[in-house]
Amino acid sequence: MKKAVWIVDDDASIRFVLERALQRASLPVQCFEQPSQVLAALEQGDGQPLVLVSDIRMPDPHGLSGLDLLQRVQQQWPQLPVIIMTAFSDLDSAVASFQGGAFEYLPKPFDVQKAIELIRRAMDTVQGSADAVTESDTLADQEMLGQAPAMQEVFRAIGRLAHSQATVLVTGESGSGKELVARALHRHSSRAGGPFVAINTAAIPRDLLESELFGHERGSFTGAQQLRRGRFEQAEGGTLFLDEIGDMPIELQTRLLRVLSDGHFYRVGGHLAIKANVRIIAATHQHLEERVQQGVFREDLYHRLNVIRLRLPPLRERPEDIAMLARHFLQRSAQQLGVETKRLGDGALRQLLGFPFPGNVRQLENICHWLTVMAPAQVIALKDLPPEVLERAPAMGGPQECPLPAILPAAEPEQDTRSDAGWQQVLEQQALDMLQSGQVNIWSGLVAECERALIRAALSASQQRRIEAAQRLGIGRNTISRKMQELDMD
Repeated sequence: MKKAVWIVDDDASIRFVLERALQRASLPVQCFEQPSQVLAALEQGDGQPLVLVSDIRMPDPHGLSGLDLLQRVQQQWPQLPVIIMTAFSDLDSAVASFQGGAFEYLPKPFDVQKAIELIRRAMDTVQGSADAVTESDTLADQEMLGQAPAMQEVFRAIGRLAHSQATVLVTGESGSGKELVARALHRHSSRAGGPFVAINTAAIPRDLLESELFGHERGSFTGAQQLRRGRFEQAEGGTLFLDEIGDMPIELQTRLLRVLSDGHFYRVGGHLAIKANVRIIAATHQHLEERVQQGVFREDLYHRLNVIRLRLPPLRERPEDIAMLARHFLQRSAQQLGVETKRLGDGALRQLLGFPFPGNVRQLENICHWLTVMAPAQVIALKDLPPEVLERAPAMGGPQECPLPAILPAAEPEQDTRSDAGWQQVLEQQALDMLQSGQVNIWSGLVAECERALIRAALSASQQRRIEAAQRLGIGRNTISRKMQELDMD
């Protein structure tokens, strides 16, 4: 068997699409249905593929998954680059893929052209050996959810940082889930067997924070009746999460800098240096660069913390995740309260999609818990939403909730809106009206409505045949499927 790109997926349509795309790209390809077939071909000496592209979950007579295949390949053929595909765009899949040594993680549905580009890049790269770690496939304990591209980048970053001991600075607005990122970094690291200790430096009084962090000796100050181990000692062998690091008093920043520099600290009132075997993950919602310029945050500490920065996007930047997160929170609230899970009606969902969520994911979670208790029916109607959501102008987070005619109205006899000047003028006027009324963040919503209009028109013209609609729009089948999923049109 000559060298080729090997595809393994139980879905015949995926194999067909990738095989045709690779052939058009003048790349040899060989397809398999099961991981065991790939291992048999490798062990029989049928040649080694240029790149192995594997689904993550497949029925196999030997009970092998894509991650099992990845593990075997990394053990016996460590130079072979492996790309993992999955329809389950979750953190555990991404981390397990990267921990297992995958070259890249490709969530379905994907753009075929981008997949080909990724395969070409893998062919040009020699994949080094990595320790294989098989993660559980269950999503029961999953806390970080998101299919938006911005969240997929966060998942990829966590996967790449899994074996690193580097200090990480997580930035993001309040309520966006920075502690969840820190816990995920710990859970998927080599320190997972050690403790995860979190402290909010803004929530502890200035006079007590030093003792909380470093501990104190007996008699070191009034009320110190016994020795106390601080958070650094409590996190020995694990991870210490310093939340809201931007609010740490300047004098304590000096002590923290010393720990990061030489790895030792002293308890309050102590004279014996204690070695700190902890990984530091810090988080802030503030702009530390501005704090440095203001003289309230040490520049040298900033550079020590800012080894690797991971930005967590606010919820308004990933509106495609709102419906999925709402379902998750409604289900979890129902389980906690022992009641039947409620679901969002179309009107309620549209209003939530247009809400800016200044409190981010935490605010959405609180809203869903409120709805589980207060909504009278199983299907949540628009009127059931809490006042803070109903009182905000629906289009504040984008006009997803606006009916399509508000953006692209039907043609009237006096005006032919089918002309280029017609629809462009209507769209421009719509945007102008929204901006003049004080609305913000309108870009993603207007673009989404235009994409919805294009897809609806193409489907209508092709009698709802998706492949033909994609061809007539000049995009790929996977692209239209992904767009319809992102726009909640499925």
